[in-house]
Formats: sequence, C-alpha cells, structure tokens
Amino acid sequence: MVNLRGVGVALITPFTESNEVDFDALGRLLNHVKDGGVDYLVVFGTTGETPTLTPLEKELILNYVKSWNVDKLPIVLGVGSNNTEELCHTIKENDYEGISAILSVAPYYNKPTQEGIYQHYKCISEASTTPIMIYNVPSRTGVNISTETTLRLARDFKNIIGTKEASGDLNQIAAIIKDAPESFLVISGDDNLTLPVIALGGDGVISVSANVFTHDFCQMVNAAMDENLVISRSKYYKLFEANNALFAEGNPAGVKSALSIKGITSPCVRLPLIKASENLKNRLNEEIEKYKI
Repeated sequence: MVNLRGVGVALITPFTESNEVDFDALGRLLNHVKDGGVDYLVVFGTTGETPTLTPLEKELILNYVKSWNVDKLPIVLGVGSNNTEELCHTIKENDYEGISAILSVAPYYNKPTQEGIYQHYKCISEASTTPIMIYNVPSRTGVNISTETTLRLARDFKNIIGTKEASGDLNQIAAIIKDAPESFLVISGDDNLTLPVIALGGDGVISVSANVFTHDFCQMVNAAMDENLVISRSKYYKLFEANNALFAEGNPAGVKSALSIKGITSPCVRLPLIKASENLKNRLNEEIEKYKI
C-alpha cells in the first residue's frame, strides 16, 4: 500500500484574471509544494473549487499534474457525490491509473442516516479497485459520520484505508484512533488541529496551509510525527495566526490571497466565491513578513 502518512496538500486550482485555469501558475505551485516537502498531492478537494470546474478542465488539470509528477509523489483524487448510483458508475467507468487513493466526501445536502452513509460507502467500496479514503466534513455536508460508522466501515472493507477527519471534534477523532484497525489512517482535515491529532496517534494532515506555508508546515508535521514536541509546538505557534487568517473569509479565498503575495498565483476565485478583501490581504502580508513564512 502507498504511504499516505505525513502532509498531503489540498491543491488549489489557479485561475487567470479572465477566469481560465492558469496552468503556468499550477506548475509554479506544484514546484513550490514539492520543494517545501509535502508527502503527497490531493487533487479536486474542496480547496480546488471542484464544483466550479468543467469535466474538460478536470481532465486537463489531472493530466497536467500526472505529467509534472516525475518524482512520483502519491496522488489522492477527490471523487464524491450525493448520488450514490451515479458516483459508483463514475468510479467503475474511469481509469485511475497513477492514483493512489480516492478521497470521497460524505453525501452532502441529502442528510442521510448513519446507515445510509454506511451503505453509500459500501457501494463505493464494491465499485472501486482503487483504495478509498472517507472524508468527513460536517460543516459543509450537513451530516457527521459518527465514530461508530467510521469504525464499522474501517473493519468491514479492506479497501477503505482511512478517513480525513474535519469534524473538529477531538473526542470523536481520538475514539476513532483508539479503536480503528492498526493500518487504518486517521488524517486531520483541519490545519490548526493537526498537532493535537498527531499527538493522539493520527497519521498526518490533508492541508490547505501547505499550499503556501509549505516548508514550515511540513517541518511542524514531521517533528510532531517524530514526537519532537519542542520543534513541532514552535512551528505550530509560528503559523497559528496565519493559518487562522487563511480561513477568515472562506476557503480558498484566503490561501489564494497569500499565494498572490508570494507571486505564485493570482487571488482569483470563481463565483459564488469572491476574492479576499484588502484587509485580509494586509493581515496575511503582516504575518508573512513578521514570521518570515
């Protein structure tokens, strides 16, 4: 099995001022995160503004990332829907060569019961020859995947290899870590909860911050996973306010604003999102200059 411990970066999708995908900026971003030390790439997550991308754009972006990826970093691909039958058909019909795992979000908007969530992932498991990672983000989907449902899925399906936990509930995360099968990955979905999650026995993070503050963020995670509390805590507090600022006006408006300060991408997002305000850009710039991040 491919190692997906450490830092996965939830890649943004760069856009030009004319609202096109900016492949030159995507190349700069990929080089930036690789040089900063990320362990794997996550394509088409929430941070990538996936709902606003056309099927052709998705195809071109994924092909670009695969072509760039000569160092063979693992790639995790976001593939989710609230239509179970359609999602399973999509998984069966697509070629996931070069993809290490599928990251599949809990069904959103429908608000299924826990049994409905279980049956949804059961269908995905049966449809997929690629390993699957659960994505629990109740603030966006409107439903939490309970500890019991996560553990049931972890035990019942060998190709469900982990969960990205963005519930923000450390009690829930700790309970999953405590009772999950040994090989099951529990990955933080919140940048500022990464250190406590790893301290509880978690396996790393899928990070927004790693798009921009890559080097320091990776150092924090690596130190935490080596149980070096002094270094990891120092890096955590160095990044603390900047990480909070990234989400002050929604994701990925903040991280794109920070990347524009660094000259990597434009701050452009697609509607219904809007660019970060000048106030937030100034706040981010102050943090970047103050802490040299």
